[in-house]
Amino acid sequence: MKRIGVFTSGGDAPGMNACIRAVVRGAVYHGIEVFGIRRGYSGMIAGDVYKMESHSVSNIVQRGGTILKSARSKEFMTPEGRKKAFDSLNAHGIEGMVAIGGNGTFTGAMIFGNEYGIPTVGAPGTIDNDLYGTDYTIGFDTAVNTALDAIDRIRDTASSHDRIFFIEVMGRDSGYIAVQSGIAGGAELVMVPEVLTPLSEVVETLKQGWSRSKSSSIIVVAEGDEAGSAVEVAEKIKSQVDENADIRVTTLGHTQRGGSPSAYDRILASRLGLGALEGLLGGQKNVMAGIINNELVYTPFEDTIRLPKPISDDLLRMVKILSV
Repeated sequence: MKRIGVFTSGGDAPGMNACIRAVVRGAVYHGIEVFGIRRGYSGMIAGDVYKMESHSVSNIVQRGGTILKSARSKEFMTPEGRKKAFDSLNAHGIEGMVAIGGNGTFTGAMIFGNEYGIPTVGAPGTIDNDLYGTDYTIGFDTAVNTALDAIDRIRDTASSHDRIFFIEVMGRDSGYIAVQSGIAGGAELVMVPEVLTPLSEVVETLKQGWSRSKSSSIIVVAEGDEAGSAVEVAEKIKSQVDENADIRVTTLGHTQRGGSPSAYDRILASRLGLGALEGLLGGQKNVMAGIINNELVYTPFEDTIRLPKPISDDLLRMVKILSV
């Protein structure tokens, strides 16, 4: 293999640039030409491809987002779109790819690889930490710390004004950010998509707190919780508690996706980027590079996409115990 491509796709995550840097400099070290593909599958179809050198990735390890940009491509979901992408890669002599992204990115790579035989190895880049085959994904640690910083600040206001705050964090299908930021931030309750949390339990938690003279509370809600958004949950709860209770809502939104990556995310992204590249050069294809128990492993895209990654029961239990 003499030429490879690297691209980012789907939602951006802090640490993606560190991963790109590892792929590019790893390729240079191994004497392989490396090409950056801008805007994911959309840029692949359009031929937005350029050669990268070691200096192309200077001074990016500390930057959030992705220098290769990201986009979602409906055209790539069609056979015609994938044919255009293949022709574009062929025109540049690209023989294999490193894909940095999440579930949707790897689904596209698997289909594309099966149709055209171009081997791809993935690096898990998503703040949700919802991919089977790795303990942590690129961007998750930074997102948790971003959410935690906000929770700490809101806690100050909640305590000062005797308020109940419902704080919504990202996690449409995964409650990892909610659970870890909730534990670290001392939340009274965490609501996640993986576990049914009856509203009666929320009301009971608040009332128990009041009975212990607790004047303020923090409830962390993952955006995909079955009870609805933090705004919806707060409205439902308001009618079931003391009418004088001061209830407020804060939605953290996309602040969790941006910002300079943590040291952990920079190191993780570098390990996964180099691991994906060297796996590709070693003959791996249609797999994701991951770190499990501090060891580099490769998991088939099919398993990464299909198999669930449940939240540890110990973490969920911890929330209840520590809120007493």
